[in-house]
Amino acid sequence: MRGKLPVAATVAAGVLGVAAGTWPTVRAAAGGDPGPSMRNQLAAVVADQQWPAPRPGSWTPPQPAPDGLPPVIDHITTNDKVVFLTIDDGYEYDAEFVRLVRTRKVPIMTFLTTRYVDGHGQYFWALRNAGSRMENHTISHPDMRTLGPEAQRREICEASQTIARQYGRRPEIFRPPFGSYNKTTREVAKQCGIKALLLWSAEYYNGTTGPGVGYDGFARADGGKGFKPGDIILMHYRKGLAKQFETILGWIRQQGYRPAAVENYLPRSLGGNAPDASASPEQSPERQ
Repeated sequence: MRGKLPVAATVAAGVLGVAAGTWPTVRAAAGGDPGPSMRNQLAAVVADQQWPAPRPGSWTPPQPAPDGLPPVIDHITTNDKVVFLTIDDGYEYDAEFVRLVRTRKVPIMTFLTTRYVDGHGQYFWALRNAGSRMENHTISHPDMRTLGPEAQRREICEASQTIARQYGRRPEIFRPPFGSYNKTTREVAKQCGIKALLLWSAEYYNGTTGPGVGYDGFARADGGKGFKPGDIILMHYRKGLAKQFETILGWIRQQGYRPAAVENYLPRSLGGNAPDASASPEQSPERQ
């Protein structure tokens, strides 16, 4: 898709993906200008989904790192029974999953490995417009600690460039593959425009077997059970994702929690939507 699909067709792909939960092949219609009515419809559908902001005083925003580099965040300190669903990679393409995210209005964050964009850009357009921010998970999913500075810079900067070109926004949050990083990773991430590294406090091993928890198991990094307020949950784009997503949404409901948008709990200086401490209250994200 990169550089080959007309802009109008790309926008139309996102619209059709939102409406149908699919990523159809799009052909430009004959006849030129679609007219004001169509332009207005496209603008309305392609507009970013707005998720509810947290109640004032219900959470403690993560803080900048003392060394001036992007901080590493693995949970949000909050009193609310909310969890944050984050999904990595992007090598499986499930239309039913898009439909679920769109119709149930579930906030997720995608950490995209950009080698999976080729040929499937419309799928991620549909997810973007259903409400998923597209953040950075490198080009090729290496263990960053095994790479030198230039190789790390390429993995992060070029992935950000691809995502910005395809989806209209440059990533500001980075998730290192395997959760593996070093100081060099944080240094080059900052050079690439990254404001925070986001890890996780729990993992749902959807579509695979986790150590000690079995197939489709759930494990906390602290060894505990169930969810805790502010958990950042790791999942992956794997075969059967729609059914797996239904499963974890059921667990979340059963324990009295709800999914929330992690970007609304991160200050703007760390890549999120929440105002920084010095910002005025009226600059906070739109509430619903």
